[in-house]
Amino acid sequence: MNKLLVSPSPHFFTRTDTSAIMFDVILALFPALIAGIVFFGPRALIVTLVCVVSCVAFEWLVRKIMKRSNTIGDYSAIVTGVLLAFNLPPAIPIWMAVLGSFFAIIIVKQLFGGIGQNFANPAITARIILLASFGTQMTTWSKPFGYQGGVDAVASATPLADLYWANPWDLFIGNVSGCIGEVSALALLLGGIYLSFRKVINPLVPLTFIGTVFVFTWMLGENPVNHILAGGLMLGAIFMATDYATTPPVLGGKLIFALGCGIITTLIRVFGNYPEGVSFAILLMNLLTPLIDRIPMVNPLGKRKKGGAA
Repeated sequence: MNKLLVSPSPHFFTRTDTSAIMFDVILALFPALIAGIVFFGPRALIVTLVCVVSCVAFEWLVRKIMKRSNTIGDYSAIVTGVLLAFNLPPAIPIWMAVLGSFFAIIIVKQLFGGIGQNFANPAITARIILLASFGTQMTTWSKPFGYQGGVDAVASATPLADLYWANPWDLFIGNVSGCIGEVSALALLLGGIYLSFRKVINPLVPLTFIGTVFVFTWMLGENPVNHILAGGLMLGAIFMATDYATTPPVLGGKLIFALGCGIITTLIRVFGNYPEGVSFAILLMNLLTPLIDRIPMVNPLGKRKKGGAA
């Protein structure tokens, strides 16, 4: 008798598998990586490579220890490594980047069963853990092109510290201080367009997230253009709020998720002591995803209508 195989959803067959999707995501992240290297120098590439190698190594090791099938071939560990690096300042100590990779892969992802079964986005959660543990290092920013003067890290405020005075053009192209992969809205938009064209993500999800922040910050008397261009909003909306494993599976649920992310981000940015709220918003909505999934948005297959047949 054949063994009964139990695996996480989805349970339909398609030519597009996890590795193909992750490969598309990696390609979509390249413009932001190039922008990070241009503005912050070789250090940005080093941190990214360290995170990628660490995530792949930790995934291989923990799967070996747990005597489970090897999953590094699906490229999801590479995506986690790149996204984690993109959420880190260029000057972060290398050992902290490795520690963040450990949290992302082993604690958040693999201990809950691996891809498709993790309760929250691994890169986002690891960033929050590092921020709570090493606040100074996680908020030490590098000035764009500072490496050309032989200075790897210079204490510099991010545009979120003064959204009214930040130059929108600089925010758009990435000529500002910030995390490695979040500074260039242009590069992130190029990646988002590619993923939408490839049908990897539904563009309505990031548009809902970004649009919610725009509308609510405008209503609260803030600068909405600078709010959507600054900080990690573009990175979070395009690459993390669209994560298959930690967001609702149907479009209606995804839009509720994105709307919640936008509202929470705005509240933290405008009323909180911490200027950035994207990471916390996505993590909180990850935790609420099981509740969103309980909202009936489609009729189950075979459901009988009142007074009629199925």
